[in-house]
Amino acid sequence: MSAVPARTIEGPRQAAAILHPLRLRLLENLAEPDSAAGLARRMKLPRQKLNYHLRELERAGLVRTIKRRRKGNCLERLVCATARSYVISPAALGSLATDPSRVADKLSSAYQVAVAARTISDLAVLQRRADKANQKLATFTLQVDVRFADAAARNAFTERLSATVAQLAAEYHDEQAPAGRLMKFYVGAYPAITKDEDGNDLPKPQKGETP
Repeated sequence: MSAVPARTIEGPRQAAAILHPLRLRLLENLAEPDSAAGLARRMKLPRQKLNYHLRELERAGLVRTIKRRRKGNCLERLVCATARSYVISPAALGSLATDPSRVADKLSSAYQVAVAARTISDLAVLQRRADKANQKLATFTLQVDVRFADAAARNAFTERLSATVAQLAAEYHDEQAPAGRLMKFYVGAYPAITKDEDGNDLPKPQKGETP
């Protein structure tokens, strides 16, 4: 089984395992399968130290054995990271996780962060359940950049977008559908990051790339 493109870290134990600097390096080096001996050589680390951190990653489900091969008189394991990239779910913070219901200002950045965080938590649960049932999770994502001439144009766009979404929701929402599936939609906007911390312009995405 090949590594998944992305995996969400849901529990505090997994979060603690992956946030250790050395373990982050190990996962980076395990994008392709390797043995503990091979890793120790490439990373110039003592084998005992590397094995300890490798075991911790395996216990957290972040590294798995994909093959065993004979090397001389020994049986060598080839291990690999379980995903190409990772994101930590706010659920890993327990009661400290941000919650949209606790943010009064619905137009604030704090509220948008809380909604986005809840989305990550929900998707982690749904993806885990879909994987367990060997099913594909139905999702929809739309992302676009819009350059507004001024604040008035931005406000006009926001009002039209809100009205259009409300109209579509009223048209397609069916409270009485016995086999219907409730879906959550949210729309958010924030200024695009175009400069680095030193004020230098960031490279623009190539045509066809996601910003």
